[in-house]
Amino acid sequence: MSIVLPPGLDEQRELGPDWGSWLDALPQTFAAVMADWELTRDGEDLWHGFCSLVAPVLTAEGTPAVLKVSFDGDEESMHEAVALRNWDGDGVVRLLRADPRRRALLLERLHRRDLTEAWDVEACEIVAGLYPRIHRPALPQLATVTSFVDRWLDDLAAQPRDIPVPRRLVEQTLSLGRDLVSDPASVGRIVHGDLHYENVLAGDREPWLVIDPKPMSGDPHYEPAPMLWNRFDEFAGDVRDGVRRRFHTLVDHAGLDEARARDWVIVRMIINAHWSVEDAQRMDRALRPDELEWITRCVAISKAVQD
Repeated sequence: MSIVLPPGLDEQRELGPDWGSWLDALPQTFAAVMADWELTRDGEDLWHGFCSLVAPVLTAEGTPAVLKVSFDGDEESMHEAVALRNWDGDGVVRLLRADPRRRALLLERLHRRDLTEAWDVEACEIVAGLYPRIHRPALPQLATVTSFVDRWLDDLAAQPRDIPVPRRLVEQTLSLGRDLVSDPASVGRIVHGDLHYENVLAGDREPWLVIDPKPMSGDPHYEPAPMLWNRFDEFAGDVRDGVRRRFHTLVDHAGLDEARARDWVIVRMIINAHWSVEDAQRMDRALRPDELEWITRCVAISKAVQD
């Protein structure tokens, strides 16, 4: 059984040779897992995230499920199966089987409807209601948010002063980030890491279930940023008020500390902007228009939560 990779996933080759090697091997890995787990394709659909391939399948017993195979170089999702087992379907997609070596997961089949169809404030209320169910005491296997952020801050600090990010925001991020990294409250709870509209799907067991965690031992205040940078076009020129409306909905409904959540948003957004610069540097090329647009988005959100 051969597959053709979705173009949106195959274009990740541009991110470096590790991605190319994984994508080259992915069809064979996918076929081997299908055979070993006695799965059959359920239709021709192939879905993908930023670093994973997902396909609807049927188990040997005829149970609908999905097979997910993830990029083996993605550190943040390394312990996805560990977290899913711990949550055991409580507000989250249920794990049916896992092969950590091949980064393969067999998951409960959910509906394709996600929170992009909901009003953004309503979606923020739903996600804020899911936060407490996800933020359980951290598991010992999980890497800490602070270990990642500490490294990312070092990389940011090493950048030349002329990168297309306001120096004021770079300096602010380095200061806030170092304070957060040194704070014991920045670890200790399981955080999803990438919880946004498309990572909450409609289910049969519950109206909405979370998918695709990048689980770490962290701080619940780390979570809101992806809800701000996704569906950005809907702000329609009113970025400041739109960002603040979502931010305050998340903070208020989840009972988060506003100042701490704001600090994490700033840190995450400027680190995200820096990653686009880093990607271009790694491939020895100029920033693409889409990368420059992304950097502008990150800067706008960082300003909006504090202006």
